[in-house]
Amino acid sequence: MTTSSIRLALTLAATLAFASAAFAAPPTKTGKTDKGNVLTDAKGMSLYTFDKDTDGKSACNGPCATNWPALKAEASDTPGDGYTIVTRDDGSKQWAHKGKPLYTFAKDTKPGDITGDGFLNGAWHLAMP
Repeated sequence: MTTSSIRLALTLAATLAFASAAFAAPPTKTGKTDKGNVLTDAKGMSLYTFDKDTDGKSACNGPCATNWPALKAEASDTPGDGYTIVTRDDGSKQWAHKGKPLYTFAKDTKPGDITGDGFLNGAWHLAMP
């Protein structure tokens, strides 16, 4: 293989990698609830944000994370279109939307449930699209 052929192959591979990342599906969907459209996980469960989180950092760990499971990101996931990936205290990865880490609520039992909205004196909020 010539040097120019290798360069062409590497350029093509990089272009394809960028294109697939640019068109990666968002980690959330949009679902309808009594309070309007909200972000949901792949199963249609409502997603929430937590006021105690700082931009790009989750404050919900330990027992909190049992009640408010993080929207898990995989190592192969690619951020984009308003979505980022944050590293949790335990080293796992979590999706964030517009800098706010995303969670489900353990007491929501079916798609459309929004029982966590306003929880803990209003510190938990539905994640809006």
